[in-house]
Amino acid sequence: MGDPGGIGPELIARCLADADLRQRARFIVHGSSASLTLAQERCGVHAQWFRASSDATPRTPWSEDAVVLDDERLTDVLSLEAAPSKRAGHASKQWVESAIADAMRVQDDPRRTDAMVTGPISKEAWGMAGYAWPGHTELLAARTHTKRACMVFDSPRLRVALATVHVPLMDLRNLLTIGRVYDPIDLGHQACLELGVTHPRIAVCGLNPHAGESGRLGDEETRVIAPAIAMARDTGINVHGPFPADTVFRDAAQGRWDMVVALYHDQGLIPLKLLSGGGAVNWTVGLPIVRTSPDHGTAFDIAGKGIADPRSMCSAIDLAIRLANARRTSTTATC
Repeated sequence: MGDPGGIGPELIARCLADADLRQRARFIVHGSSASLTLAQERCGVHAQWFRASSDATPRTPWSEDAVVLDDERLTDVLSLEAAPSKRAGHASKQWVESAIADAMRVQDDPRRTDAMVTGPISKEAWGMAGYAWPGHTELLAARTHTKRACMVFDSPRLRVALATVHVPLMDLRNLLTIGRVYDPIDLGHQACLELGVTHPRIAVCGLNPHAGESGRLGDEETRVIAPAIAMARDTGINVHGPFPADTVFRDAAQGRWDMVVALYHDQGLIPLKLLSGGGAVNWTVGLPIVRTSPDHGTAFDIAGKGIADPRSMCSAIDLAIRLANARRTSTTATC
């Protein structure tokens, strides 16, 4: 559900009220039934679900098409303000942990889920609750024992993989290594294949203006980025660069590239969000489980008003369903 004080409950209420979406999967919501009830009233939509305790252990998989695993410990959820809080931070963190645990269960476990879609959380609220994780991506990698994970964003006009995620801009010079640039190239290539792109074309951004101007504006391009590209090309990946970031996204939006590797968060997400029209999806590539999320945050400024746009959440659910089905088909074919 994400932070119960943010727009997560409203997004889920709208998605559960989407008849077409409901027909495509069974939905298990880790969160608060009361919060979801209030959210649908505020949004003016109607959806039905089966309420169960958050620690329920069914003997067989849920037969209902929507189940809310209600956390009864959060009794005062309706009094939460639309702002970061210790209570909301604790609740959203526990819901994420529970969802990860269910996604990691063995195949025949009745509580096992095929994919995980995370509502937006507040990193400030997690900090207030005593959790030091910078975000979902890092927590997921740790809990699934994943050494290489990459944040990939998918949208109709642009796909972006990030070499670094939630780090201060001033720390980039000390964080960028050949391996750290190689990983999003390799994982981005694998993501394209999983999305059905048979011969992915990948472009890599430069870190500095004009991609360093042959060392005149910085040496990261020649010292780190170019060697990573060369290493990836040696494995057969069709990757090129480094390109100036102020032009490569235009070329990608026009169809020249299937994936762009950006070196830091805003370098990749500003053009992506500008062009996506609210429909981009965040996908954590490299995990043993499917995990997607909307491309935005908690939006406390509009939370509780019933006006949150569900397009990115619906797109995240759509992608999760497609990826889960594709992996199931692949596993069946292999067996």
